[in-house]
Amino acid sequence: MQMTENEEAAVAKVRGFLEGNGYENIIRRTNETIKTVDDAAKAVGAPPEEILKSILLLADDKPVLALMSGPNRVDLRKVKSLLGAKKISMARPEWVFEFSGYKVGGVPPIGYDKQPLSLIDETLFKHDVVWAAAGTEHAFFPVRPEELKRLTGGKACDIRKNSGPSD
Repeated sequence: MQMTENEEAAVAKVRGFLEGNGYENIIRRTNETIKTVDDAAKAVGAPPEEILKSILLLADDKPVLALMSGPNRVDLRKVKSLLGAKKISMARPEWVFEFSGYKVGGVPPIGYDKQPLSLIDETLFKHDVVWAAAGTEHAFFPVRPEELKRLTGGKACDIRKNSGPSD
């Protein structure tokens, strides 16, 4: 799969962060897209529950990264309460790219100039490994949830919407 120069730079940024922080696994590439949870599950060969969604939110206009298991949805009210924020919203795709340099569908949990506050939904810790985007919709890497917590400096918490799947 041939990536554009921008996509190569995005993956290189993620790789550089991982290598600089003692991460030992490699970034994998696929011709298939990993833009949706279902696409990612097929490309990776893992159940949707083991696909990591990295969702950028704005809490009082500050970036917050919600890290969720594939089928789960983030509960904005829980995040708002947890952070004591006045206003919380999903970041628009244009803002996500402008802020991070990553397009929606390839947003990684790490690899930012300044790591956003990261909230890791506690259901992720039920899995030995989860699969995260590595900067594009064609690159991904496996990571243990505990390692994800270390790499992001994140906080494990309940930010999952309770209606729907338990995982």
